[in-house]
Amino acid sequence: MPIVAHNGLPAFQRLRDEGVNVLPPDRALHQDIRELHIGLLNMMPDKALAATERQFFRLVGESNPIAQFYMHPFTLPALERGQAAREHIDRYYDTFGQVREQGLDALIITGANVIGPSLSTQPFWQPLIQVIDWAYEHVTSSLCSCLATHAVLEFRYGQRRTPRPSKTWGVFPHRLVDKLHPLVNDVNTRFDVPHSRWNDVSRAQFEAAHLRVLAESDVGVHLATSPDGFRFVFFQGHPEYDTISLLKEYKREVMQYAAGGRTDYPPFVGNYFTARDIAILREYRGRLQSSLDAGRDIPVFPDELLTLGLDNTWRDTAHAVVGNWVGLVYQLTHSDRRRPFMDSVDPQNPLGLPGHAGPGSTPGRPQSR
Repeated sequence: MPIVAHNGLPAFQRLRDEGVNVLPPDRALHQDIRELHIGLLNMMPDKALAATERQFFRLVGESNPIAQFYMHPFTLPALERGQAAREHIDRYYDTFGQVREQGLDALIITGANVIGPSLSTQPFWQPLIQVIDWAYEHVTSSLCSCLATHAVLEFRYGQRRTPRPSKTWGVFPHRLVDKLHPLVNDVNTRFDVPHSRWNDVSRAQFEAAHLRVLAESDVGVHLATSPDGFRFVFFQGHPEYDTISLLKEYKREVMQYAAGGRTDYPPFVGNYFTARDIAILREYRGRLQSSLDAGRDIPVFPDELLTLGLDNTWRDTAHAVVGNWVGLVYQLTHSDRRRPFMDSVDPQNPLGLPGHAGPGSTPGRPQSR
């Protein structure tokens, strides 16, 4: 399933360098294969903007060899950006107006950094609601990642996330609770998923909203869908993460401690570091603390010593779920990407699932804020 490099976005070349199949536009035009247009609403902060592009492009591009993919990244002007990020966005990103006019077959909505547990007070809240409303009416399926999941559950289903006692941070074993849903076809019944979040929407809240829970773990629901089974797909974890993503987060937290940005030393990321890694990190903590006490320069973080020992135990499942999602979009979407479904598809039960949705199947209208 090749991604088509339809502009000069640097992520395309980075993916080529990693061995991902990326087609130039002239070759794409000579292949008799249907194209799909997938939007990426990238709300991540500046430092994570390009990495998030690559993570989701890679998941789509490696998931299923049935189509050519045109990826359309866009963002929300209400998000604060530095000059370099603004230039990147102005050069390579579509606007929401362009996406809305041209249409999409599918949409991925990323997480974002927020201050405090409340989402409705964030500057991006109302613009995000506009995107979600439009997507529900015009896009075959929207895949929501972490904070985007929390936003849709609050806005459309009245289920507000709640703070957790401590950060859920690590790689956790999950189990399927609905083994028959097409999204988890051929997925292992037990699999790992990374999480990195301070807040949670509980299993009881998903069920109160009549949502379909497909996979969960001891740290909560990971995978669920809207009552119709497909219009919205929800992740609470981060299956798109690279092998080193949690290491980079841990390093950032350690550096914040070194700079006085947090008072406690960050705990180890759960189920992620090897025994050797932990020994290295404990030794580094001792050297860092000695340097801080003596007023010396901060020692270099041991990235290279740690990277080689890290395992990725979630990518195959991530590819399988996203591959199933893309395959279902391909089967259901209209040839006109401004229309969400083929004429024969029931929007309230697009997958033809038995015992579908019923009461509560149509999400509520936005609440005034």
